[in-house]
Amino acid sequence: MRFLLDDEQREFARSLDAMLTAAEVPSVVRSWGAGEFGPGRALWSRLAEAGVFALAVPEEYEGVGPLPVELALAYVELGRHAVPGPVVETVSVAALLAATGDSAHAKQLLPGIASGAVMATVKAPGGPYALDAEAADFTVTFADGALHTCARHGPVHRSADPARRLAEPGAPAELLTQDRAAFAATDAWGTLAAAAQALGVGRALLDRTVAYVKQRKQFGAEIGTFQAVKHQLADTLLKLEFATPLLYSAALTMSRADLAAAKLTASEAAYHASRTALQLHGAIGYTEELDLSLWIRKAQALRTAWGSPSACRKRVLA
Repeated sequence: MRFLLDDEQREFARSLDAMLTAAEVPSVVRSWGAGEFGPGRALWSRLAEAGVFALAVPEEYEGVGPLPVELALAYVELGRHAVPGPVVETVSVAALLAATGDSAHAKQLLPGIASGAVMATVKAPGGPYALDAEAADFTVTFADGALHTCARHGPVHRSADPARRLAEPGAPAELLTQDRAAFAATDAWGTLAAAAQALGVGRALLDRTVAYVKQRKQFGAEIGTFQAVKHQLADTLLKLEFATPLLYSAALTMSRADLAAAKLTASEAAYHASRTALQLHGAIGYTEELDLSLWIRKAQALRTAWGSPSACRKRVLA
């Protein structure tokens, strides 16, 4: 399949890139990791004004969706700029609420998700934690074969990515749904958004590494001119380029197998990009002061979020 974005989609991605470039996101990420959510919520509101969260919300609930291709585009940009917060989880909860039909929770929460007033998160089946539950306005947990709301959250735990704050969800409160179709919608949109975010993280790591090897010199020459370095960067680029059409194909079909393939290739490409970046930056790549670490850690965390490599392979083979 040959997939080409139209002019309107490209302009949407460019406008998000320009907005996030001007927002100094690395400082927002560090504040978020320290538990200071104000700058992150302000950025969240700007993303909502740009229509990012409305892409997963149906029009009857004040959204513009469902538009999975446009959402994939947007989340690539969110990954490229390392935007913190439960961005993936919020759209997965939006898909869940939309799938429950004309319910009271859908009427109450979906307009708020579209406008940015409601930040949501979810503890998926098999997962022990809910991402950023302490900052979220609404938490969903899976228990006893059903999805429930949670009244509060438990202790917060460290993650491979400090900006991904993992909290134990509280006890299940109100029943949301036992509908398997709703479970599938939650998983599908979460997997798509996570794959897109991972692809954006990988692209940012490659861009930053290319810029660095053009400046760093050894033996009187830029290390970017060394053949071994060129091969490493080319291999990273190929992995990212291979993941791109799989992502947009999955956004078109929203099939379980296609989404798993997209998540697998995108997260593995991002992880490869993180290892390449760390190797070519040398010892400086390990320092938290360098912004590069924000993307390296996010690539590591996203590798297993919303489907580990082995789980995704099983889905594709099944």
